[in-house]
Amino acid sequence: MKFSKDTFARAAGLRLAGLLVLAVAGPNCLQAQIMDDKVYWMAVADELEFAPGLHERPVAFDGWFWIGGDFTRFWIRAEGEWATVGNESEMEAQFLYSRLIAPFWEAQAGIGLETVTGGGTTHTRGALVLGLEGLAPYWFHVEPQVLVSQEGDISFALAASYELLFTQRLVMKPGLGMAAAIQEVPEFGVGSGFNDLYLSARLRYEIIREIAPYVGVVWSRKFGATADLARAANRETNEAFFVAGLRVWY
Repeated sequence: MKFSKDTFARAAGLRLAGLLVLAVAGPNCLQAQIMDDKVYWMAVADELEFAPGLHERPVAFDGWFWIGGDFTRFWIRAEGEWATVGNESEMEAQFLYSRLIAPFWEAQAGIGLETVTGGGTTHTRGALVLGLEGLAPYWFHVEPQVLVSQEGDISFALAASYELLFTQRLVMKPGLGMAAAIQEVPEFGVGSGFNDLYLSARLRYEIIREIAPYVGVVWSRKFGATADLARAANRETNEAFFVAGLRVWY
């Protein structure tokens, strides 16, 4: 079949017209063609574990839930530790609005609530939370945060982790956590300056992707004024212990 010059001219004209429409409509039109308005969600219990070697033999939980689309999400984060010997506990929850600001990076803002129970008393405080979450080079998952309490106390937190696959089911997850504060808040065991350092390594086996038992080791140490407050309360400032737990997501 032969095509005339007029046929090629009409095809070129239609192509040019299409490009002009996209140029006038701007990036929103392009984005509408490649994005959808679906809402997704995910619930993860990243750590549900028991530490049998510690005196308090605590049970710990760390997990989150998010719902949203490709650019905007709402997060609920929760973590806590409860002693099975004695009545001490620490709990923290955060409610965050998250916005994608770069590939693999989200800016987050919201409120947090922290509760500490011990010695027959319970202390609770709220905070404004500002942070980032994303993947640094070499696929390190990083979460820096700044927290400003209802009393104006300012603190900083950083969590980082990495997943190393030995096989398709056996995964090692090293983790790091650290915290610092500008003001001293004795009722929460927080001193001014660098507070503590937390290192961990958890080895899990994924029976199925959504269910994975694990074992691990954890080392934590308190520093400076925070260590002084811990000693005054007859608490350890340097601990290494074994944990066993379960990771579940849906």
